[in-house]
Amino acid sequence: MKTKEKMLWIAVFLAAGAYLLPIAQTRFAFARSSPTTHATAPDFFLKTLAGKNVHLSEYKGKVVLVNFFASWCPPCRMEIPGFEKAYTSYRNRGFAVIGIALDEVPPSFAREMGITYPLVAADDRVISDYGNVSSIPVSFLIGKDGKIIKKVMGVYSETGMKNDVEDALKGRS
Repeated sequence: MKTKEKMLWIAVFLAAGAYLLPIAQTRFAFARSSPTTHATAPDFFLKTLAGKNVHLSEYKGKVVLVNFFASWCPPCRMEIPGFEKAYTSYRNRGFAVIGIALDEVPPSFAREMGITYPLVAADDRVISDYGNVSSIPVSFLIGKDGKIIKKVMGVYSETGMKNDVEDALKGRS
């Protein structure tokens, strides 16, 4: 390999590293931030977009996916159909989904997206309690015992999420 080619490859690797390092650091920091996996999920009391109350502690004994999203966020919109499919498939077995909106969700959003699980408006406390959520989407899978099984920054793949939910419902988490 010629010196010019070696220099080009070194430049490519350095550029890739400079791009990927902040992403890796953010994800590592997120994985270690509070609340951590195996910790009790912070309780919250929020209102749905329709004005009904949602209290996380009322879901004790169920596996719950808490998803922070915004209606304008393309990756958030991309994962919602998978959440809805899982919710429809597993809700009779003790699975629930709660979508926590970081923006003002238009009234037509749930209908357009085919969402039947509760959507609630975030407040400063829930954002803080769940690690100062700022990047979205962010999801927390909570076990029947109220402890966090998994934290996901970014899109939670439908297949991975369904496998995690099935394991949690069977008590393998």
